Amino acid sequence: MMWMGKLGGRGMWGGLVRPRRFVTGSAMEGERAEEIARSPKILITGSCGQIGSELTLRLRELYGSDNVIATDVRRPFDDSFAASGPFFYADVLRYSTLERLTVEFDINTIIHLSGVLSAVGERDHIQSLRINVDGSRNALEIARRHRTKVFIPSSIAAFGPDTPLDNTPDTVIQRPDTVYGISKVFIENLGNYYHKKFGVDFRSLRYPGVINAGQPGGGTTDYAVEMFFAAQGKDPYQCWLSEDSRLPMIYMDDCIRGTTDFLAESRDNLRQCVYNIQGCSFTPSELAEAIRKERPSFAIEYRSDPLRQGIADSWPNSLDDSNARRDWNWKPEYDIDALVQVMLKSL
Repeated sequence: MMWMGKLGGRGMWGGLVRPRRFVTGSAMEGERAEEIARSPKILITGSCGQIGSELTLRLRELYGSDNVIATDVRRPFDDSFAASGPFFYADVLRYSTLERLTVEFDINTIIHLSGVLSAVGERDHIQSLRINVDGSRNALEIARRHRTKVFIPSSIAAFGPDTPLDNTPDTVIQRPDTVYGISKVFIENLGNYYHKKFGVDFRSLRYPGVINAGQPGGGTTDYAVEMFFAAQGKDPYQCWLSEDSRLPMIYMDDCIRGTTDFLAESRDNLRQCVYNIQGCSFTPSELAEAIRKERPSFAIEYRSDPLRQGIADSWPNSLDDSNARRDWNWKPEYDIDALVQVMLKSL
């Protein structure tokens, strides 16, 4: 069965949009908190992306297919995803569409993943700002009005050339110099504002480069994913970063597990809204050497791309995720060798 839907002029309940019952003050906050803990009803934007496709399936395993509403502006990437639960076309720039879904499906958790990544964003900064900033602002405002939890991931792109490169902490000077990074800092700050001003349960993780067997989506760290695909063939891989460009990375299974654990954690245990997480940290040459342990014939050539090299040079070498380990027991399972083995097997 393929779940597909679209929103017309009338509510999906056969008439006008079904209103949500509102209460005020601490009673409202207590009621919504109890509801979230009791029966998560989750709306995901950008569900067909690299992380969204994996996270949607995992959340449906945890909470039931009908309790996870997937949305995007493109069709589901394969039939199994499309058949796994409800899917709707939703443009994150259309506030009314997101709000209608929130009300009609009685959503209590919004996971906002839609966005334009680093290298792609530099080619069209206006579109990047519209999607990354305005879409996130819509998600936060809906969370405020309808008392939902809201998760919007951040990124290592939120750091800049003035940030300490090694073991970068959660709280530090940021000042990124890409439009993607600037938008992430704005979202972090706006989310913190909504949390302090309105009591919104805003949560965010600064993702490092995410590695899985899906097709890369245009990020600077995607060289690592491309390298695994190249290792299946005979031609040398053309790497767009220099051999010694060290960046923090994470395998998708760790990323998904960390995200679901973070979302499930009691708000009382979280001392902040935004946390670093990382799996391991390596350079292109270190990853190539690890691949050669399994594929001795693998070859790589370094042809640095000025745009992406400049972006990578402004990002941390490694992250300090000790606060996440302390507050909600974050711990990665995949180091570089384990990551290489599972990636090569999956391809």
